Amino acid sequence: MLDFYFDFVSPFSYLANIRLAGIVQRYDIAVSYRPIEIGAAKRAIGNVGPSNRDMPVKLSHLSKDLQRWAQRYGAPLEFPPSFDARRLNTGFFYAAGKGRQAEYVSRAFHLTWGLGQAFGDEKVLREVASGWNVDEFIRYTDSEDGAHAYKKSTDEGIARQVFGVPMVVIGEEMWWGNDRLDFVAEYLESRKSN
Repeated sequence: MLDFYFDFVSPFSYLANIRLAGIVQRYDIAVSYRPIEIGAAKRAIGNVGPSNRDMPVKLSHLSKDLQRWAQRYGAPLEFPPSFDARRLNTGFFYAAGKGRQAEYVSRAFHLTWGLGQAFGDEKVLREVASGWNVDEFIRYTDSEDGAHAYKKSTDEGIARQVFGVPMVVIGEEMWWGNDRLDFVAEYLESRKSN
């Protein structure tokens, strides 16, 4: 089992999800998707510095770097106009209840980072839930049950020392960042050989 910790607000999680699909297929390993609130995970380890979005020099370089990664993966990348992904992260647990985790994660990332649509936009929420009971899904994203599931997932990640996203965890091994996925593939290859 491979645990994939992510936050929809993270463009690097978007990129990792694209690349991860091929890795899990190649090594026939199941994925457990685990959305967490990245801000809470950072605060838990004392990382209380400003967001990358609040540092123009860093953001300028980061934007170029993200475009390079997107080009390498053959994926579109557009910055969304806002950065509150709470409802999309919470909605994951509704999708999980329907057994549609991978589909939900890929669809939500595509609409936001792929097409540049706002995370909390009602249109995005409705589109990501297309084919389900959309109104029930929308209610769930603001429900106590949804908030509890999201907090529980975040708390479990923090307990496992997940300090950033994307984070891939297999057993006791952890890799942070989309640029570490080659190491994940190498690890799975070595397990296959043994």
